[in-house]
Order: sequence, then C-alpha cells, then structure tokens
Amino acid sequence: MQPVQDYLCVDLETTGLNPKQDKIIEIGAIRVRNGQVEDSFHTMVHPGRMLSPRAEELTKLTEEDLRDAPLIGEVIPGFLEFAGELPLLGHFVLFDYSFLKRAAVNARCSFEREGIDTLKIARKYLSGLPGRQLSALCAHYGIEIQAHRALGDAGATHLLYQRLCRDFFDPEDCAEFMPQPLIYKAKREGPATRAQKERLQTLFVRYSIVPDCEIELLTKNEASRLIDRILAAYGSLQK
Repeated sequence: MQPVQDYLCVDLETTGLNPKQDKIIEIGAIRVRNGQVEDSFHTMVHPGRMLSPRAEELTKLTEEDLRDAPLIGEVIPGFLEFAGELPLLGHFVLFDYSFLKRAAVNARCSFEREGIDTLKIARKYLSGLPGRQLSALCAHYGIEIQAHRALGDAGATHLLYQRLCRDFFDPEDCAEFMPQPLIYKAKREGPATRAQKERLQTLFVRYSIVPDCEIELLTKNEASRLIDRILAAYGSLQK
C-alpha cells in the first residue's frame, strides 16, 4: 500500500469561522497527480458584505481586493469542474469542505467527498511540537508559505503532506493517510423574501442604519437573523 498521490489540495479564506453565517472570500486549489502539481485554481469571491477589521487583518484582503470579484454562485460550478472526483486534502479539511459544500448545495450542485487531513496526521505523529498550525508545521520543515492566502496555503499543505508521507507513512498503520468520508449536512437556503427585504429597508431608515451587506444577496435565514439583531438592539418596529 502506498500513500494517496492523486488529490485536490484546497484552502479557503473566509469572513469568519461559521459556514452557516460567514462567507468564502478566496478559493485556492491545487490538483495533484502522481504526487506532482498538475494545475491550480484561484479566485477571489465577493461575500456580499463588508469585511470585518479582523478578517482584513488576518487575510490581508481589503474591500478593494474584492470589489470586482464574482459571487460564490458564479464561482462554484467552475471549481467543482476543476475538482472532478478527487479526494480533498487540507489542513483541517472539514472546515474548507463545510463552506464549499454549503456553496455547492445553494447552487443546486452535489458535492460529496472523502478527504485527508494533514492536521490529524500532525496531531498523531508530531504531538511533541509546540503548535500544529499550518504555519508552525511549515516552519518546522522549512516549507515556504504565504500564510493566510488561499493558493499559498494550498501549495504549502501539498508540500507538507508529501513530507509527512515520507517521514511517517506505514502501510501497517496508515489510517490518517487514507481518505475518509467528509460529513457535513447543508440545506439549500432560498433568497430573502420581498417582505423581508422591505422590512429591512424600513428598519434601516427608521434607525439610520448604514447596512454592511447587500440586501439583494441575503438568504432567508440571513435576513431573519439580521432583522432579529436590529430589533434586539433598537427595539420593536412597532414602538
């Protein structure tokens, strides 16, 4: 038995950590065949909202970087075509998969995958290191990385996996190196209703709120959460 050498190494930058509420702002992926990089995929993604200062600080991306970027619904079909049926490789790969799965479902696309997680491998075989973040592991191995940028992180994860395979792969004990089903359940989210959008516009005017999102791009759930937050902060619309 040999380590998997055909895979799609993927990394995302997002507005936050919750796939139900946060958005993809950058996708980087590297398609690997026989252990060698065959092709790459990269795109910025407009999130339909303003970036938080924390997201800007972490990713080094700005509103200007995303101003003319496509929406995720325009991006995801091309990404899925690029990915084909390859297993995913990532550092905490379930995080990236959860955002991509939700985007695929909202675009009425199927996206069921197996994955290999370099974080799980590192936790088993490099438990003595002070940290197992991607940047720490790359520093440990002398792998160059453009931290917190999607394509750079994807490339670094590919090199890290190859090194981990050389150092630790054992045909008799290799569960962490084998693709495992990635489980994340996502339901398609419909767009905000006309009534929700009208109510939000009324709330914005009444309370002099400058929205940090594009109302036309909100889902029903997002619109509902935003209405609830406004009412909790400013009081009932009927008052």
